Amino acid sequence: MLFRTEMKAALRAYGEVLRLVKRLPKDTRPYYAKYARENFVNYREVDPNDSDSLRELLNRTYTHSLWVLNKYSVDEEAADKLKQICCG
Repeated sequence: MLFRTEMKAALRAYGEVLRLVKRLPKDTRPYYAKYARENFVNYREVDPNDSDSLRELLNRTYTHSLWVLNKYSVDEEAADKLKQICCG
């Protein structure tokens, strides 16, 4: 059951990252949407029994998203939902 919960969190995080991409400048959105997809696809082979690895990936998702939002001066509060998904 833990696996299912973690995987749902990963899918919710991906959806939230794509929503955050819409807050970026229009000319940067395709790059970051593609970057997000590639990263989520690359990590789909994570061992489903390794909840620590999944949790670490979710934390990195949040941290990297904050970095990008700050780069484009988007208020960090926009990522509150992502924080809740990724960091509990």
